[in-house]
Amino acid sequence: MSIDRETARKVAHLARIGVAEEALDDLARELSAVLGFVEQLMEVNVEGVEPMVSVTPMTLKKRRDEVTDGGYPDKILANAPLAREGFFVVPKVVE
Repeated sequence: MSIDRETARKVAHLARIGVAEEALDDLARELSAVLGFVEQLMEVNVEGVEPMVSVTPMTLKKRRDEVTDGGYPDKILANAPLAREGFFVVPKVVE
C-alpha cells in the first residue's frame, strides 16, 4: 500500500503532529514503508503458534482482585498542594 502526500497530511492532522509542507513527501514514504512491513508480517504463517508474554517462558505475577482504600490516606494527602477534611482541594472549574 502506498501513502500519498494528502493522506500523510491527514494522518499528521489526526495525530496532532505539526509537519511542514516540505516534509510531507518524506512522511508519506516512511508511512508507506511501515505499511509495507506490516503487509510482510501478514504473510507469516502463525498457525499453531501460541501467544507469548515474553521470549522466555514465564507466568505473569498476579495479585488478589480486591477493593481497598489504600490504608494510608494521610500519606497520600501529604503529597497534595492543598487538602482539607481528608480530600484533595482543587480549583473550581464550573461556575
